[in-house]
Amino acid sequence: MIREFIYPDLTLRNSFRVAQKADRLLEFETADDLRTIFERGISGPWYVLSGGNNILFTQDYHGTLLTPVSQGIRIVSETGDRVLVTADAGVEWDDLVEWAVEHELWGVENLSLIPGKAGAAPVQNIGAYGCEAKDTIESVEMFCPETKNILILSKDHCEFGYRDSIFKRMLKGRSIITSIRLQLSRRPMPRLDYGDVARKVEERGGISLRNIRDAICEIRRTKLPDPAKTGNAGSFFKNPVVSRQEAERLLALHPDMPHYPAANPEQVKLAAGWLIDRAGLKGYTNGHVGVHARQALVLINLGGATGNEVLAFAREVQQKVKETFGVEIEPEVNVL
Repeated sequence: MIREFIYPDLTLRNSFRVAQKADRLLEFETADDLRTIFERGISGPWYVLSGGNNILFTQDYHGTLLTPVSQGIRIVSETGDRVLVTADAGVEWDDLVEWAVEHELWGVENLSLIPGKAGAAPVQNIGAYGCEAKDTIESVEMFCPETKNILILSKDHCEFGYRDSIFKRMLKGRSIITSIRLQLSRRPMPRLDYGDVARKVEERGGISLRNIRDAICEIRRTKLPDPAKTGNAGSFFKNPVVSRQEAERLLALHPDMPHYPAANPEQVKLAAGWLIDRAGLKGYTNGHVGVHARQALVLINLGGATGNEVLAFAREVQQKVKETFGVEIEPEVNVL
């Protein structure tokens, strides 16, 4: 089923709660819906607006926004401990995690409480607490507007990287994700070696799917603002990756600086939140925008901020970190 909205107010369709409009918004459920939409023709540009949790509107969108609303989650096959699960693009990611926990399936519990839709998870290769979407995604089903065909892209062809995938590059504007397939497990495979997760799980009585999910939800709620109450897009910046030599230089100056292995052994990943905090910006505000007082990675709309105000504030943060540490931090959020 296709639902059409003309000049919709996007305030409640983006987690920053920025007040912008679009020329048109179409909600769709299936690939056949998309085929119908593109066979009828779309005048002007189009963009997939999923849950609106990783986007910053800086102006009205003069084109068509496409939003998935399908809600199906189903087990496709089960072989031994290996369970294949398909989730439609419109499923809330955290609903999918809760579903997996209820069905005693391991693999996505560390990604609890991440806002957004299942269809957006592979685009950004969402990650938290030592895990990423790519760890469980087996394949991605997508609609190709140019050919009006459905294609299935295996994990190996998704070109997953840190907060990156082929959908942000070669397939950007050329594909629309309709569902994802995950490989989950009946066999316990806890990953607790990140932050306070192990301690919080132990406080709840030990290792179980429910205890891990509840522990991570508690940690996230204490650190991150609720988008329903305070406009934000979660982590605004990526953790920067620098050369090993640069990391050693910084560690000599700041021995307590958090640092982690990167995919390239000659590089080191730094914690952008720590850099912002040590640059003196945690809790800093300017006008209608601020850095969250408990998590410096998060920029917040204090009420009435425009997208351009948020963008200008983000550049101010980038400049201060650059001046303090000589490190450039890049936005994780998509800017329109």
